[in-house]
Formats: sequence, C-alpha cells, structure tokens
Amino acid sequence: MTTQDHQGAVEAADGQTLAAAAGGLTYPVAPGHRVKVRKGPGTDYPVVRRLAEGATVQIRCQRHGEKVSGPYGTSDIWDNIAPGQYLSDTYVRTGSSGMVAPRCTS
Repeated sequence: MTTQDHQGAVEAADGQTLAAAAGGLTYPVAPGHRVKVRKGPGTDYPVVRRLAEGATVQIRCQRHGEKVSGPYGTSDIWDNIAPGQYLSDTYVRTGSSGMVAPRCTS
C-alpha cells in the first residue's frame, strides 16, 4: 500500500520513501556509523567516501561480493548507491536479509 503526496514522492506503508524520479527506495544507514563507500563490492576495493552519521541511501541495484558482518548481520550483498559506489548491505536497514533492489548488471 502506498500514498502519493503533492510533490510526486510515494511513501510505502512502512514509512519508506519512494523517489518518483529515480525510482528507488531510500533506507537508513545504521545509527552511529560513518560507513565507508567503496568502488566495488568488497573491502579490498578503495574507499571513495564516507557517509555521514544518520545518512539515508537510495539503492540503485545490488550484487553479491565479499561476505562481511555489520550491525544488521552477516551478508555478501552489496548495495550500489551511485556509479562505482558500494556499501555492505549489513550497514543498511532494509528490513530484509535478501535483496530489495534489482541485481546490478555490470
């Protein structure tokens, strides 16, 4: 169940916001963490930036990579939030232990 406000964003019943233009849900990053965003789906990839505490991210797509542990469990799912920018799904509160976005194609 969703509702649409006057600005074109759609809000899901669980309170997540669906950005109409980009077509993806936004999710909160684990509280108290400045998560490293990496160039690829693993800790061997270089860090491209760090997210601010309290950040939310829009997951464009997801892919399997290195298995890591974080505040939300252990997983090999990595979230792509921009071209060449990945973070472990274990630091994002998606409400699921599986994929919540399409699989990345490249």
